[in-house]
Parts: sequence; structure tokens; C-alpha cells
Amino acid sequence: MASFLVNGWPAQSIDTADRGLAYGDGVFRTLLVREGRPLNWSRHHRLLVRDCGMVGIDPPDPGLVLDEIRRLAPMDATVKVIVTRGSSGRGYAYAEDLAPTRIVVAYPSLPVTPEPAQQGICARRCDLVLGEQPRLAGVKSLNRLENVLARAEWRDPAIREGFICDAAGRVIEGTMSNVFLVRAGTVATPGLTRCGVIGAQRERVRDLLAAQGIACAERDVPFAELAGADELFITNSVIGIWPVVRLGTWARPPGPLTRLVQALVAADDAAAP
Repeated sequence: MASFLVNGWPAQSIDTADRGLAYGDGVFRTLLVREGRPLNWSRHHRLLVRDCGMVGIDPPDPGLVLDEIRRLAPMDATVKVIVTRGSSGRGYAYAEDLAPTRIVVAYPSLPVTPEPAQQGICARRCDLVLGEQPRLAGVKSLNRLENVLARAEWRDPAIREGFICDAAGRVIEGTMSNVFLVRAGTVATPGLTRCGVIGAQRERVRDLLAAQGIACAERDVPFAELAGADELFITNSVIGIWPVVRLGTWARPPGPLTRLVQALVAADDAAAP
């Protein structure tokens, strides 16, 4: 059963006038806690602060949030940190002195299924296309309805992820992940200047590759380009790194660079304070 703190107090509900509920007016990040250690915390916190700044919400004190995570998750858990603009009356306009609502939720860890990471997954292209909004590009806001609708497009359990493109046919992200491709020894991930979410795991992978002297380009990736990829993999802070072994008619086994990334992330997790 999940455990909750709302503004530091145990609670199972929020004010029905909260703008996060009414308008999706807020941001969130999700991370793993292992043996009481919040994994990749520095990047999660940096992106949470960035997202708050992008939408004009005062970010919470990092020490306070970290303390609340540790209170709720002394061992293993999946934790979500949500920050909303707070409660207000009806209408889109809001007072500048609203007090943000801070919600920390800890979910019990589920048994780890190793097959997706070891054997790879099948993915598909979603029919839904993402709308462009540079003002919110990269932000993990509470407005995730596009991703919800994209994920609702299939029920086949053999398909573990869907790739979402923009209206121009450029790959942006997965329904729950960021996307990387490897071709002729070069690595790229879709640029997220128009839409999409910058994931903390995405940023960690880019940093870890850079430390190995491997550049990772952020650029436009037309969906048609994936047909020539030597490797595809997806990243997510909960699932880790999953090789994609089939996408439509494209099929490849997990490749060496994907395996390197998995090893680098595992080592970074093991070294977390």
C-alpha cells in the first residue's frame, strides 16, 4: 500500500480546489529508492527545480524533500514527488502568493522482472502525435493525457512500449521513456525543444556516455531513420535501460553499446550515497 505526505503531513487526499487536480498545474518526478538510497537523486532534483522554474512555481527545499523521501522509503520503494501551484478559486487566473502543494508518495517495490532488460522488448509506433509547445518542452508536467491516450492504443502484452512522434514524423519519446538510437558507432537521442519530457535517466545516460568519451547527439530523429539503426534502447528511472529488439519490421538483438549503458547505470546506482 502506498504511503503519502502532503506538505510534510501524512494524508490520503488533497484539497479539491488544488490546481494540480483542476488544471494539471504542477510538475512531478518519479525515482527509485534502494535500501533507503534515492537513486540518481541529483538529476531528479535538478530537473524538478528546472520544471518548477519553467512554469513559475517556487521549488521545494531539496533537503526537505529528501528528508520526506527517506521518511516514507527507508528501504526499497518507487517514489513520486509532485509539486502543484496550490489551491485557488475557480478560473485559470491565480494569485501570485499561492503556497505550492508538495506531495511525496512511496509505492512498495514490485518484483524485478529481468527479461525486458536481458532479452529486449517489442515496441510499436503510436498513432497519436504530440502537440508542439516549446514553452513546456522538456517539462514533466501533470498534463500527461497525450501519453495516457497513446498507451491506450494497444492491449497486446507482448508490446512493452510505444514510440510517439510529432506532427512532422519526428520521434520524440516513448509513452513512458526516452529513446536512444545507435548507428555506425554514433549515438543520438531526440531533441526535446518542441515537446516531450527530459527524463532524469536520459540525462544520466548522456553524462555517463560522455565520461566514456562517447558523444550523444541531441537532434531531430525522423521515424524513418530508425529503420537504419544498429541498436535502439529506451530509458526510464523505474525500468532502467531496455533494449528494443523489434519495432515494426525492424529487428535487432541487444547491441554492445546498450549493454555498456546498462553496466554504467548499474555501477552508478551501486555507488550512490
